Amino acid sequence: MSTEDRPAAPRSLAEALRGRDDVSLGALLRSRPDLITPVPTDLTQLATRAGTRASVVRALERLDRFTLQTAEALAVAADPATYDELLGLMAGDDADPAVAHALPHALGVLREQALVWGGDDRLRLVRTARELLAPSPQHPSPTGLGPTVQEATAGMSPGRIQEIVTAAGLPSTHDSVSAVTSLTELFTDRRRMAALLAEAPADSLDVLERLVWGPPYGQVTADPAPRLRWLLDRGLLLPTAPGTVVLPREVALHLRRGLAHRTPEPVPPAVEAAAAHRPQVVDSTAAGQAYTALATVEELLKDWDEGGPAVLRAGGLSVRDLKRTAVALDVPEPVAAFWVELAYAAGLIAPDGEADERYAATPAYDEWLELPAAERWSGLVTAWLPVTRTPGLVGGRDAKDRTLSALGPGLDRSAAPEVRHRVLALLAGLPEGAAPAAESVLARLRWERPLRGAQREDDLRGRLAEWALSEAEMLGVTGRGALSAHGRALLGAPAAPAKGPEAESSGPGDKLPVHHRPTHVPTLSPAEQAVASAAAARLLTPLLPEPLDHVLLQADLTAVAPGPLRRPLADMLGVLADVESKGGATVYRFTPGSVRRALDAGQSASDLHAFLAAHSRTPVPQPLTYLIDDVARRHGHLRVGAASAYVRCDDDAVLNEILADKRATGLGLRRLAPTVLAAQSDPAGLLEGLRAMGFAPAAESAEGDVLITRAHAHRTPPRTAPEPVPDGPPVPDDTLLAAALRAIRAGDLASTTPRKPGTAPEVNGELPRTGSAETLATVQAAVLTGEALWIGYVNAEGAASQRVIAPIRVEGGFVTAYDHTADEVRTYPLHRITGVAELADDAG
Repeated sequence: MSTEDRPAAPRSLAEALRGRDDVSLGALLRSRPDLITPVPTDLTQLATRAGTRASVVRALERLDRFTLQTAEALAVAADPATYDELLGLMAGDDADPAVAHALPHALGVLREQALVWGGDDRLRLVRTARELLAPSPQHPSPTGLGPTVQEATAGMSPGRIQEIVTAAGLPSTHDSVSAVTSLTELFTDRRRMAALLAEAPADSLDVLERLVWGPPYGQVTADPAPRLRWLLDRGLLLPTAPGTVVLPREVALHLRRGLAHRTPEPVPPAVEAAAAHRPQVVDSTAAGQAYTALATVEELLKDWDEGGPAVLRAGGLSVRDLKRTAVALDVPEPVAAFWVELAYAAGLIAPDGEADERYAATPAYDEWLELPAAERWSGLVTAWLPVTRTPGLVGGRDAKDRTLSALGPGLDRSAAPEVRHRVLALLAGLPEGAAPAAESVLARLRWERPLRGAQREDDLRGRLAEWALSEAEMLGVTGRGALSAHGRALLGAPAAPAKGPEAESSGPGDKLPVHHRPTHVPTLSPAEQAVASAAAARLLTPLLPEPLDHVLLQADLTAVAPGPLRRPLADMLGVLADVESKGGATVYRFTPGSVRRALDAGQSASDLHAFLAAHSRTPVPQPLTYLIDDVARRHGHLRVGAASAYVRCDDDAVLNEILADKRATGLGLRRLAPTVLAAQSDPAGLLEGLRAMGFAPAAESAEGDVLITRAHAHRTPPRTAPEPVPDGPPVPDDTLLAAALRAIRAGDLASTTPRKPGTAPEVNGELPRTGSAETLATVQAAVLTGEALWIGYVNAEGAASQRVIAPIRVEGGFVTAYDHTADEVRTYPLHRITGVAELADDAG
């Protein structure tokens, strides 16, 4: 291609964007969705927005370590820089082949995200990114480099500069500019620089060695030591402030053999597998955890069935209520916070909205209970994947030093879903049954998002990853640390990589190095996630234990459930007996109080005998039969009603016994008739007092019928699950992207189309302004000549835009024209056209 045919190099980022095709612009808007909110009017505005500080910081935060290192290298390179100069800064004099191989991709990412523009012969980092990444005393560069010779000598006296040039063995010059240039050329000439340093004393070289990788600043006294004086005289150290010296960038790069970074990292660290297990073991272990997760959530909701803890005034659970919940679930408090938050995220619990607000189960909980076990599990994990509420923060402090409480405000972290998905994706890239070393996962995440990880005091991203690993294990997405088959299906991930020879393991504790990049795991849309969740539930179903319809009754008044029980059996047994222990088998114990509870719920002794006989694989023990009959015989013998309260009994000897008991003193009893006692306390207090004395009274209604007491299930009004807090603007879908690109191209066409001299505003982007009569005359003339016009137009919403139109006809106050910017025929009200301008004769 000849020089005349070669396209001119872009002079600005806007011109560089103007040379892109729609695919490239679409990739930019997908990678930086904040640029499309709202849609820019043209490419100039898009370039301006892409250079704003907030947008650039957001883009830099999403770069991996090597791409960020490339941007940092460009920030310390000349502006503009060539590709060879950049390669030298990244690969050094030894030309590291791994760096040379990875650099084109990293530079391509920077170009795609509009952080770098220009050809390989004129690479430019956008100004805002250079300001953020370039070295300065206030903001040291991650490269550890200091200012250039030119920057460090700015403000230095010409005489002092000439003294440095002479001491360095260079000829004196007539001005400071040429002197600084001469010194810079010396420091960047490897041969001459090596000769200069060969003359340096050994202790002077030690000083340079301490500063070479940063920080480049050091302190000196008013009378520097000889080793420092030798360096200062030759400009190898330059003063920046009284008592402070700096190692010039050119000197440091010579000592580093051209490297901008001490350790370039072109290849992401491998996720190492710490142990290998048989896939069947992983799946069965994960299924066991999944079943435990369901049981734990059910137990939590059962505990809150009649109304849970009160809602704090500031929102959330109190520390005391969280402790009580942890005791009820028999788990540590942080784990209890996770289960509470999970149930909240799944829409199973919510505040009831009453004046004395409490947490309670939602109507969705009753629907959830009716689902098969695997579908209930998929509902929980589908709610867990995108949730931004972070239970691991419970107990910590917010920015105002207030304690963060479970279900309270301040727990949302927008990065949590992305980290959670990325951690599971890394696990999906390992062979089946391989459990990763947690530190290798964290190292990989720090490489992928360095500005969000290790370089910050609070490594939230690392903590989110650790919580994701533990939560996935508790939920049964992983088993023994490895991703299960149903967990892989939940992500929509492809099949696991084949296990290579290095993955063979003789035992679960063997170290298993795995050196490969993880399989790409797509981010699923809601519809795709629903399909993936259904697939995961199908894989989990055969791994979950089948609910049993029987228990094993024992002579010590206990019943053993050797597995999960069917819901009607479990509900009835939960009323008739108390849970004594849990585990692989659940042990229930029958007590007089538990039997009385069943009788209060409306069961008779014969009902209980029939129930136990029907659901026991062993004969009903005689002690249990005697216990039920004994409690039933005494149950309801005494009747308590409202007088304020009264006690009646056909056996006056029982009433005499009650009156003679000192424990009845506080009840305020007196005899009204041989078979009736009146009491000062209310019926509930009287029932409780008599039961404490060992009697088994029954409450009765005003008609004399026995009242059946059942647990009252308290439910909130219908509630929706909390919405995740987005991590910035959402990525535009294809429809929005196509519309945005069309609008940007249209606006750019209108703003860049050549106008006739004297007809267009001098300020680029300003709408044309003409009077109504001139506008009408110009449009009518264009109809006759068939010429195109540039117009300014304000729509009904007040939004102004520029258009290029070819008028077809004018009538009734409207102009019908072919709109070149919209590529369609449109009709515009003349009163909304701010003005018109004729296009240049050579306008395309």
